[in-house]
Amino acid sequence: MAQDHQDHHHAGHSHSHAPVITNINKAFIIGIVLNLAYVIIQIAIGLNINSLSLLSDAGHNFLDVAGLALAMIAFKLSKSKSTEKYTYGYKKSSILISLLNAVILLVSIGAIGYEAIFRFKNPEPLPGATIALIAAIGIVINGVSAFMFFRDKESDINVKAAFLHLASDALVSLGLVVGGIIIYYTHMYWIDPLLSIIICLVIIASTWNLLKNSLRLSLDGVPDNVNLQNVKDAVAKIDGVIDFHHLHIWAISTTQNALTGHLVISNEFSSAQVSKLKQKIKHDLEHLNIQHATLETETEICAEEICGNKEVHKH
Repeated sequence: MAQDHQDHHHAGHSHSHAPVITNINKAFIIGIVLNLAYVIIQIAIGLNINSLSLLSDAGHNFLDVAGLALAMIAFKLSKSKSTEKYTYGYKKSSILISLLNAVILLVSIGAIGYEAIFRFKNPEPLPGATIALIAAIGIVINGVSAFMFFRDKESDINVKAAFLHLASDALVSLGLVVGGIIIYYTHMYWIDPLLSIIICLVIIASTWNLLKNSLRLSLDGVPDNVNLQNVKDAVAKIDGVIDFHHLHIWAISTTQNALTGHLVISNEFSSAQVSKLKQKIKHDLEHLNIQHATLETETEICAEEICGNKEVHKH
């Protein structure tokens, strides 16, 4: 039985259908610097005027800065080379980091929510104009930062997480502007803890899918950008393929997927034809977001157990 690995070369030329992400490192660095500066401003003003909404948003933004830093590290590790102990390099770290990011964000909700409930019972006078002004700066900073990740957000789960977090931060800042204006004109100071609870809900909404997808990839589930049935159908319709089974698909990293499977090939095919067929299948699989395919072949005769069970079920 033959077995070989995806080598990214087809018919004498080399190419890949993996997502191409450019200038993302620069986007991460700019995003981290801008948001860290904004966090410092929010904490300083929030402590000065005793605004829970500003302080809770500062906490949320700081976690996003940490998330951006972790995502940048993951992006670099995803390009790591294989070693004797880590044959896929450190690509999987990008999945683990996206899971860690989601967990950190959800944990932060508890502290913000607890403090908000306490403040509802004891609202304090606040300068609405100051809250609105600081939040307006946040709209600009988060909006610019999110825009830098917009183009590549569908190429990598960590990049998408960065975009979602920054975009949701911009919306939260917009809400704080509105809240600050309401406080300024009406002196309804309970608006401040209410906005904190709304921020919690925004964090949950923007983080839940990230948590779900990261957890699935960590458990070697089929990635979101791969349709198992489409893979089966694409391979089954190729001339010479009798059956396709023992199929496993999982994520190597947040941008690369792998597949292993058994092909039952017509016994009329020569070794050269089988080799050519496997290269075609691997090429087609790249168009279905499978960057690394390992295919084991059986002839039609073996599949009918003429070759014996030992040969048929060998992995």
